[in-house]
Amino acid sequence: MFRLENSRKPEDIERVVARLIEWLADHEQFALRRAFVVWLKRVLLPARVPGGELPPINDLQEMHAMLAERVKTWTEDWKQQGFEQGFEQGIEQGIEQGIPRGEARLLRCQILRRFGTIPDWADRRRTGASLTELDTWGERLLDADTLDDVFRSPL
Repeated sequence: MFRLENSRKPEDIERVVARLIEWLADHEQFALRRAFVVWLKRVLLPARVPGGELPPINDLQEMHAMLAERVKTWTEDWKQQGFEQGFEQGIEQGIEQGIPRGEARLLRCQILRRFGTIPDWADRRRTGASLTELDTWGERLLDADTLDDVFRSPL
């Protein structure tokens, strides 16, 4: 039970369940096997796999088979969720702090591609710009003949 509770990854849970099957193989251990299945279904897995649907499972063999099948999917889902949350948090933090870094970097790359260099005055304006300014300059860059045309006022 301690190994299950301290498992960090779904693969660890799967390995411990496999060991439980070996340890509790005797017919006399039926009640204990059943207790583990109930505990896994009602306590551990819902806490570790929120939103993960569990099929009706009645014994440790079925639990192990289900874990073996779903561990990879759950891990990939968690990685994707973590990536999406990190991406969203990064965007929110940048916007909250008034630092639209991704947009400023993109505009820099576009200016370099279009005009070859970025004068210091233009780079200072770009790095201190608001999201609205960066969006406007990015649109102007598409039709501008010069860098002055991109950064001209008014916005």
